[in-house]
Amino acid sequence: MSFLRLRSFHSFPNLSFLRYFHSHSQPHSFHNVGDAVSFFNRLLQMQPTPSIIEFNKILTSLVKIKKHYSTAISLSRQMEFTGIKPSLVTMSILINCYCHLGQITSAFSVLANILKRGYHPNTITLNTLMKGLCLSGKVRRALRFHDDLVAQGFRLDQVSYGTLINGLCKIGETRAALELLRRIQGRGIKPDVVMYNTIIDSLCKDKLVSDACNLYSEMIVKGISPDVVTYNALIYGFCIVGQLKQAIGLLDEMVLKNIDPDVYTYNILVDALGKEGKVREAKNMLAVMIKQGVKPDVVTYSSLMDGYCLVNEVNKAQDVFNAMAQRGVTPNVQSYNILINGLCKIKMVDEALNLLAEMDYKKVVPDTVTYNSLIDGLCKTERVSHAWELLDEMHVKGQPANIITYNSLLDALCKSHHVDKAIALIKKIKDQGVQPDFCTYNMLMDGLCKAGRLRNAQEIFQVLVTKGYHIDVLTYTVMINGLCKEGLFDEALALLSKMENEGCIPNAITFETIIYSLFEKGENDKAEKLLREMIARGLLEKI
Repeated sequence: MSFLRLRSFHSFPNLSFLRYFHSHSQPHSFHNVGDAVSFFNRLLQMQPTPSIIEFNKILTSLVKIKKHYSTAISLSRQMEFTGIKPSLVTMSILINCYCHLGQITSAFSVLANILKRGYHPNTITLNTLMKGLCLSGKVRRALRFHDDLVAQGFRLDQVSYGTLINGLCKIGETRAALELLRRIQGRGIKPDVVMYNTIIDSLCKDKLVSDACNLYSEMIVKGISPDVVTYNALIYGFCIVGQLKQAIGLLDEMVLKNIDPDVYTYNILVDALGKEGKVREAKNMLAVMIKQGVKPDVVTYSSLMDGYCLVNEVNKAQDVFNAMAQRGVTPNVQSYNILINGLCKIKMVDEALNLLAEMDYKKVVPDTVTYNSLIDGLCKTERVSHAWELLDEMHVKGQPANIITYNSLLDALCKSHHVDKAIALIKKIKDQGVQPDFCTYNMLMDGLCKAGRLRNAQEIFQVLVTKGYHIDVLTYTVMINGLCKEGLFDEALALLSKMENEGCIPNAITFETIIYSLFEKGENDKAEKLLREMIARGLLEKI
């Protein structure tokens, strides 16, 4: 409602205004927050002052429809300042606002005010506080609040316990959530499908699929009908533990029970099949999805593209990418990232760069993952100067480079024997707050060894050992290779023994490195001894 129209209200008698207000103050009637505030201020100016119910209507509309929590709080303060006493409804609205803003202390202050005024808070208000605590990560405090309420005789409902169960699952306390589910049954609260779904979902994400299935069976026995959310959680659980047959079996079960799979159901299966390299089956799942009247979204197509890229069928991933737009689905940054990474992996970097230009044209903002794929692709095709240009572009566009970005550049520097520049880069990124990882040090040590600077590599290795890092098989193999290149076979064999004593199991490449070097130096007896050891360990077929 325009300001000019509101001005005309001053000529209305109060009764006329209230009639107008009642006919236009439904939540959907406010076109913007300004209209709501103007109505509120007009009410404050009226004599006699309208009922608190009229003010609550505007506050409710701001919260429920517009999500203007701060505005609602400000208006309620203005209302109290003019001497209008808030009702229980007003204060419940305030609690909701404070909880959504994460201001839990203020929310509890309002609760104290409710009790001070002799009001009896209802279950909705108490549930809002518990939800606010859980959303703020204060689940333990929410549980203590629950215990206090029960001790004071407040009766809570399914929403209360559903909130607590969800909060516990969110912080990884699935077992505690399950115990709470068991306890409430003795308090006359009937568990519902939402509670079961929450715990089943959490168990599946923890890969405890067998426990989730037992809980699913318990639901059935108790007459609680599973819904699409239940099945989606179980299907996801079976997929992440690699039991795709069981996951697809659940899809069939849904159809038999007349539970319609949704886009999320199919997306889980398309993604899982693609990651297993079963792209034909993933494509068939997409066809089934369309046949069932479920419209694929950007996640569906992106998952199928990812599957094709994983089996090096990037041309088919491009076909899927092109088909998306034709079917009215707009590719997002993840879609572009999948295809750019796939193209870079097969060294079609120019095509990947064309996609970056297309992103700019279509206003799709590239992220760190986009640039990392391109920088890595450019480095691996020896176009390092262009990679440095992209790093500068990242900084200009506000995309933070991470250790993956720098590792690609470090690898290129080390392979081109610019190890001093690599060392300088590591120092620079440390100053920027980016911490090197094992991959960083492995590349640097390998570069130093290949540049004939074994002593420098050994110094870095010793620093890692001294600082208590868990040295992995790749790090040991790099150092063993460096020792072998210098003809220091006894030291290499001693390091091989050391790694085993430290619980780090050598792989085929570790043995292969020493064996080839021994044969090259004519140390045939030692080489054949290690070769026999490889055979005994069942590693020979990996060469």
